[in-house]
This record gives sequence, C-alpha cells and structure tokens, in this order.
Amino acid sequence: MINFSHDHAIKDEWQEQRLFNRRAWIGLLIVGLCLLTLLARYVWLQIFAFDSFSTRSESNRVAVRPVVPNRGMIYDRRGRVIAENQPAYRLEIVPEKVAGKSAGLTALLDELSILIALSEDDRKSFHKSRRNYRVFDSVPVKFNLSEEEVARFAVNRHRFHGADVVPYLSRNYPYGELLTHVIGYTGRLDADDLVAVDEGNYRGTRTIGKIGVEQFRERELHGTSGFERVETNASGRVLNVLERQDAIPGTDLVLSIDVAVQRAAWDALGDRPGSVVAIDPVDGSVIALVSRPAYDPNAFIHGISQRAYNNILMAPGRPLFNRALKGGYEPGSTLKPFVGLAGLEMGLVTPQTQVFSSGKFYIEGYSRPYRDHKDTGHGWVNMGTALEQSVNTYFYQLAMDLGIDRMHDYLSQFGFGAVTGIDIPGEGKGLLPSREWKRIAHEEPWYPGETVIAGIGQGFNVVTPLQLANAVAALVNGGTRYAPRLLYATKMAGVERAKRVKAPVELQIPVRDQQDWQAVLGGMDRVVNGLRGTAKGIAVDARYRMAGKTGTAQVYQLAEDKLTDDSEVAQHLRDHALFIAFAPVQAPRIAVAVVVDHGGAGSTAAAPVARATLDAWLDQEIEQELQP
Repeated sequence: MINFSHDHAIKDEWQEQRLFNRRAWIGLLIVGLCLLTLLARYVWLQIFAFDSFSTRSESNRVAVRPVVPNRGMIYDRRGRVIAENQPAYRLEIVPEKVAGKSAGLTALLDELSILIALSEDDRKSFHKSRRNYRVFDSVPVKFNLSEEEVARFAVNRHRFHGADVVPYLSRNYPYGELLTHVIGYTGRLDADDLVAVDEGNYRGTRTIGKIGVEQFRERELHGTSGFERVETNASGRVLNVLERQDAIPGTDLVLSIDVAVQRAAWDALGDRPGSVVAIDPVDGSVIALVSRPAYDPNAFIHGISQRAYNNILMAPGRPLFNRALKGGYEPGSTLKPFVGLAGLEMGLVTPQTQVFSSGKFYIEGYSRPYRDHKDTGHGWVNMGTALEQSVNTYFYQLAMDLGIDRMHDYLSQFGFGAVTGIDIPGEGKGLLPSREWKRIAHEEPWYPGETVIAGIGQGFNVVTPLQLANAVAALVNGGTRYAPRLLYATKMAGVERAKRVKAPVELQIPVRDQQDWQAVLGGMDRVVNGLRGTAKGIAVDARYRMAGKTGTAQVYQLAEDKLTDDSEVAQHLRDHALFIAFAPVQAPRIAVAVVVDHGGAGSTAAAPVARATLDAWLDQEIEQELQP
C-alpha cells in the first residue's frame, strides 16, 4: 500500500513563479535606476560641466612654460671672456601641486633634504621667494646642484609631486675679484627688482644684474623671453612640444677694459688698499678700473649665506666699497697742473713768470705761515719748475691771485665736483669748493686761508680716482672731456661683427693759448724726466716717454711744528699716496690716476703702480705697431 507523508508535499509552482517575477522586477528596477544615474552623470559631465572639466583636462595635459633667453656674454676689448654662462641644475617646487599647503611644503622640503642638502638659508630664501610668484609658478629652492644630487633626485622623482630639477644657464666670472667692481654680478630676482622691469618678460628668469655693468646693462643683457606649449603626462613629465616661440638672446657686450692692464694694476697694488683708473684720452674709453680689495662675485650668483656675507662685510679694507667710483680723496698736488693752467689761461701768469719760494708763505695781515714741503724753499721758480718740484709756495700765491670763485669755475670744466657720467651706477661726485657752497653747507663765510690750501688740492677739495683720471685725459687731449665709457661695442646674436660704441663728449673746454697747455704738460714731463722731478727715475728703461704728477693727501692734520714721519704714525692715519700720469708724451694714448690708501708719498707708493699700468698698455700697443 502506498504511503503519502508530509515530507513529500506537492510544490506550489504558481507561488514560486510570482516570487521570482517580483524579484526580477526589483532587480530590473535597480539596474534601470543605476543606468539612469550613469546617464544623468554623463549628461552633466558632457553638457553642463564640459567647459570646466575640459579646461582642467587640458591644463593637466598641456602646460605653457616660459622660455628664458640666454644672458648676453661679456668680453674685454681684446676678446677675452669675462662673464659667461655655464650649464647647471636647480631644484624647484610648484606650491599649487603640493598637498597640505604650508605643512605639505615643510614635509616635502624635509623629504627632499634627505637627497639634496638644503640649508636653513635655502629654506628661508624659498619661503621669501614664494611671495614674488603665483601659486602655480615654479619657485627655486636651491641652485647649482651637484651631479650626485641630480642623479639621486632622478631616481626618486616619482616620490616628490610638485618638485623637479630644472636645467639652466648659470653666470660665471672667470676672473673673480679682479673685475668685480667693473662687471658686478647677478643675484636672485626679488620683489624690488620686479618693480623696475617688465614682469612678463622676466617670467621664468631667476637672476638679475645687481651692480656694475650687469645692472646698468640689464636690458641689453637679458634679452626677450619666449614660450612653449608642451604636452605632459599625469606626473608632469613632458611628452611633446606642441608650440614654441623662441626667446631672443641677450646682447653680447664688449667692454673697453683690457684684462692684461687690469691685472697689471691689480698686482702692482699688492695687498694695499687703493684704486687705479686708466682712460684712453683719444676716445674716453676706460682701459682699467681697479678697486682693491674686492671679493669673488661668483659667491653672490645663487645667493650668499649671511655668515659668508658678514665675512666680506667685516673684511679689512672694505672689499664691498668701490674706491674707483666712490672713494673721496683730497687730490693734493695732483690738482696743481689744473690750477696752473687756470692761472695761465686767465692771464694771471705766463710760463716764464717767476715766484720766489722761501719755504713759507704768508697772507698779508696774518702771522701764520703756510709751509712748503722743503723747509729752505726752492728759490726762484716758474710754472715748469714749480710743477717739477711740486713747489707749494708758487701755487699758494697763484691761488690767492685767482680767488676761490675763479678757481672753482675753471676747474669745474674738467669735471671736478660732478659725476663723470660713466656707464655703471654708484658714482660719487666729489667736492669742488666755492664761496657759495660753503655759505649753504656750513653757513659760514669763505676765509683767505682756505683759498691758499685749495690751490694745492687740500682743504675742502675731494675727488674720486675716476674724476681725476678723466680730468687728466681732458688735459692731455686738448680739452675734450668725455663721459667715460666701459661699453666698447655690442654684438647681437647671429651677427659676426660688433658695433662700436663711442663715448659722448660732455664738454669741449675752450683753449685760449695752446702754449699754456703745453707749458703745463711740459712741467708734468719734468716731474718724471727732470733732474729735480719728484718722480725722477720712475720711467727708467721704459720703451716710451711718460709724464706725471705726484700727490699726497693728508688723512689728519699735523700740528704746525710737526713734520710727517710715517714710521711714527699709525697705518690708518698715514697720508694717501696719489699719482697721475700719461704717455706717450708726444701723442698720449693713456691717462692714469692712482691712489694708494695710506701709502705715504706718491713718488714711492703710487708712481710705480702707474708705471706698471702704462707698461701693460703701451707695450702691447708698441708690439702691434712693430708687427709687419
């Protein structure tokens, strides 16, 4: 018999079909909703948010980068490279690409310092520089990376989003401190610099000329920036250059400086602080401009640490101070040729006029004597012998005859008391005293005794070595006073021949009688070649004939009954030694002014420096003339 139990109950197929259909519709509804959501999102992305995301996508794929122009090279007049560009690498960070803002930047710098040595000064400079850039600009962190640092970063580049190592051309000065006070240097671009330049043209530029020729000729040296549109991957690596506008390189400059002459003057000064300026009187070009001591400009290119800067700042002799341009000195007896010419041209004396030198000079009505450097005096002297032996009493009398106002007006024609207009910044103007000047500056009248000492280049008289050299150049070329020029020629990229630049004429000094000028130049000839010349013997064995004038500038006033004895005077209180010179006498091609700080006598300290400078220039000229 068949047994039916509850374990084998008949299934309800209709009920199961209803359950299945319900679940299927629910699943279909869910799938439909998902599809609708995806479709809605797709529509929103493609239609409503297309512009925004298209821009973001393009910016991720395509970047516009500035193309920095190559800075112009600088040469000396004989083609020697004195400022060049060398390939280097720098570390940069784009702040916008670093997550976490300041905290993220700090963390990134900490991680980078494991691979690349970052000093505290590097970090401070980076944070300071950020203020001058937009958030999406690349900001330099450290310049001039070593090859080892570049290699370490390259291996780990994927770890540092927003940081990169970038190639660039770094400035280099092969002659170091020898030309610092002429060329200057380039340094990091800061906010003050951006005010003075076209910011758009300096996008991507990290350095700018700070002093000297580098600063004065910044516009020509920098060039014009270009740009390029590049395709990048997600990590920022360039895949393809889509468009490029090349930068226009800076102009190459040829300076009138002759490195050989500059070196000769520098070496002749030795370890003594001082200055040498040499000018070609024919065209006003500067042959040498030396200020010693100096410093290595290469230390400033990538930013100098505070400690290193303090070491330069506190170094003996003030190496940051440009003596040639800014140094203010009493001209002493180097002013006598110009005072003598003033007397001749105004008809107060002739070349033959005799004055008796007893060793002392008295102003009528005054008992105080004005001394000569020779106690017993020089006897009867005229213009030539007074210059030859540097007779103070002759020029005391001539100064009184001229008067301070006429003396001021005539000497101002040679550029004393005014800037020369040289083409680098920072020039001092010295001081050429007058009655009106003293009334305004000191609210005091002018005294006769001040006229007396003004006639021998003392008292209120102050000149710079550059002024003195330029005045000598005007004296020996017949009265043409140039605005001296360091720029000798310019050379554009792709142009073989350089374009010569001429120094502008500041003033053509009127000449009443050529014989007056020749009398003064003849007296300077006797200083070097005369039997009693104060620089007698300095031109022994020279291949040319030179002329000059010695000078001494007091640093402090001696008591009336005391004589100068350098052995008893502290070094910093000793007289400054001066010497002016020109050569060849027959047709001058170089005029020189030398100042040796606290050097003592011009004949022993400054004249040999002038001789070395003249030799370095004229020996080259003579050799060229002898070549077939």
